[in-house]
Amino acid sequence: ALNTVIKLIRSVNTLSSGINLILAKNSLTESQFNLLDALFHLGYLTQKELGKKLLKSGGNITMVIDNLEKQGFVERRRGEKDRRTFAIHLTGEGRNKIKLVLPGIIKFTNDEMNILTSKEQHELQKMCKAIGLKKK
Repeated sequence: ALNTVIKLIRSVNTLSSGINLILAKNSLTESQFNLLDALFHLGYLTQKELGKKLLKSGGNITMVIDNLEKQGFVERRRGEKDRRTFAIHLTGEGRNKIKLVLPGIIKFTNDEMNILTSKEQHELQKMCKAIGLKKK
C-alpha cells in the first residue's frame, strides 16, 4: 500500500507543478483558481458551501475570497433568505479570468493524461473517489 501511495503522491505532485506554473503566469494560486472554477461551474455559493466543496477551513476560505474580492474577481452579496449569510458571486472580470485560464489548464491536463486510455482514466477516477470517500 505504501508504494502505491508514494507513486500516487509523485503523480499528483507532477501534475500540480505544471498546473501551478500556468496559474502563476496568470497571477492565481491553486486555491483561488479552484474557487473561481467552482463558482464558474456551479453558480454562486455561500462561504460555507465553498469551504465544504474545496475542503478549506472557514478562515482559509475567507482569506481566499478576500484576495479575489480585492482583485475584482468575486463579490459578496447578502443572502436573500438569510441576511446573515453572504453568497459569493463571480464578477464579469472573474468570469473573464477563468475563461482565460481554464483552456490552458484543460490542455495541460489532457496532454499529461493522454498516456491513459479513456477507460483507464475512468477507472482511476473511481479508485480515487473510493479512497477519498473512505470513512475515517
